[in-house]
Amino acid sequence: MTTTETPSYPMARQCPFSPPDEMREIRESEPVTRARIWDGSTPWLVTRYSDVRAVLADQRFSSDPFRAGYPHAAPSRKIRQTRMRPSFIMMDDPEHARLRRMLIGEFTVKRTEKLLPLVEQAIADLLDAMEAGENPTDLVQAFALPLPSLVICHLLGVPYSDHAFFQEQSHALLDLTAGEEAVIAASDALMGYLDRLVDDRRRSPQDDLISRLAARIDTGELEVDDVSSMAFLLLVAGHETTANMIGLGTLTLLRHPDQAALVREGDDATVRSAVEELLRMLTITHIGRRRVATEDVEVGGTVIREGEGVIVAAEAANRDPEKYPEPDELDVTRGTNQHVAFGFGIHQCLGQPLARLELRIAYPALLRRFPDLRVTVPDEQIRFREQMAVYGVHELPVAF
Repeated sequence: MTTTETPSYPMARQCPFSPPDEMREIRESEPVTRARIWDGSTPWLVTRYSDVRAVLADQRFSSDPFRAGYPHAAPSRKIRQTRMRPSFIMMDDPEHARLRRMLIGEFTVKRTEKLLPLVEQAIADLLDAMEAGENPTDLVQAFALPLPSLVICHLLGVPYSDHAFFQEQSHALLDLTAGEEAVIAASDALMGYLDRLVDDRRRSPQDDLISRLAARIDTGELEVDDVSSMAFLLLVAGHETTANMIGLGTLTLLRHPDQAALVREGDDATVRSAVEELLRMLTITHIGRRRVATEDVEVGGTVIREGEGVIVAAEAANRDPEKYPEPDELDVTRGTNQHVAFGFGIHQCLGQPLARLELRIAYPALLRRFPDLRVTVPDEQIRFREQMAVYGVHELPVAF
């Protein structure tokens, strides 16, 4: 293919609430196709729901960013993934499975549900502060960002008083346009902070996840780097993803008052369904999950050769009309819809029970406390996070 025939990825959105129109056209005409990325390489782009699930479930597609052919999302991501300490989500089995097993018990649905009183109290306190504070306000800073930050800090044992520091480093690390110096500085700062915290928990254990992981260092199951890298991943992912789902999800509901009313007035089953629908519709991990083939594999009638990179476009799969009737319509009563917003297979998001818990409490609580909640600026004045690894809004001015 020539440069003009090969689509570029990622593509520009025509609507901030939907994947690019070009993505829909590719899914319909050539669901497994080449796409040109920032470094000039042309990995395969997989867009159809069934093919996306097949790739994510197939361990012949590696998550190892050190393998030749791995399609890094941006220069900043390549620096982070190949020059810093690796996270277990960028490993293949058996090492990936060994490390993941040490965390699975911390994120079961049953264990996560025990955090319900904490989440409810944090939400009530934040909404009280909003009500007593400035009106209008920025929903991101007042509610969407502090809620998951508070919860993940409690779970890990990270002092919430340090939230400004780790949020600043996270922002730099997720900025796809960040330069090498900024990425290295942010990574070193956050990893150094966590190294010190792990050392402190080894000497003075507490009832938190970092302490429980640190205890495995002395048994020889883990190294200090392993624990710090796990904490790094959970801290960044644990607040950035849910914060952006709260902000962007609220904006989406406010643009659909009938759907917002169902969330505000609905029972638990309706709210749970709404959370799944918003996850499907918005798919905030919008730059594709990256893999590289370790042998020749056929996907959707196309043979992907050993050493060729693959981009799995969950944002396209979650709008596939072969899976979802009227896929571009928000329907909070759609029910369990088997979306791939959390991924699929062995690498699917470990913290999804916690994210679901926070979202199902946050959306109705916000809408019930402030039934007249409204956005104070038009969509064109909202800064969407197009250049960030996690999509959402930078700010959301609201009045209530």
